[in-house]
Amino acid sequence: MDKKEIIKEIIRVSHYIYNKNLAPGKSGNISARFEENGLQKVAITRSGVAKKNVAEEDVIIIDLDGNVLEGNQRPSSETLLHLEVYKNRDDINGIVHGHPPYSTGFSMSNKPLKWLEGFGEIKKAFIPSVKYSKPGSRELAENTAEVMKNEDMVVLKNHGIVAAGMNLDEAITMAEFIEDIAKTQFVASILDLTD
Repeated sequence: MDKKEIIKEIIRVSHYIYNKNLAPGKSGNISARFEENGLQKVAITRSGVAKKNVAEEDVIIIDLDGNVLEGNQRPSSETLLHLEVYKNRDDINGIVHGHPPYSTGFSMSNKPLKWLEGFGEIKKAFIPSVKYSKPGSRELAENTAEVMKNEDMVVLKNHGIVAAGMNLDEAITMAEFIEDIAKTQFVASILDLTD
């Protein structure tokens, strides 16, 4: 995809995740990595914009060091997290960070999210989590990137989720899957209480 298509895709995905309640209010951020004139670049949503309102001017183009190449707004406060994940994974070109209510609720509890079928054989018991660090911090970015060296989705303790894929459609699928797992586990826990 060229830059114009990437920007349109970021806008489409922003509206989609807002409508799916994966990024309520002004929460969450989305990015996509692409190449232009031999240089790797990242398109990322700007800081402080509700995903339902994202328009072309709300997508900032940066390099892999976080330098703003195009755009008049400040990129997302979680830019460093996105960049660190991209630096660790050549196969990832799309990242969705959201605060969906069920999985974020689990992130604030002591209950881990169990893996459910949906992406092949279950090889581990739980979706990995990243210990709490201040949002937007280098510590959070580095810890998330480290866990995501071998994972496409993680729960950020007391914060939300990060889902990644070879493109934004795959990242959205992962984000929706985490939230569906959380809903299913929540319903199961309520049913266990009523037995």
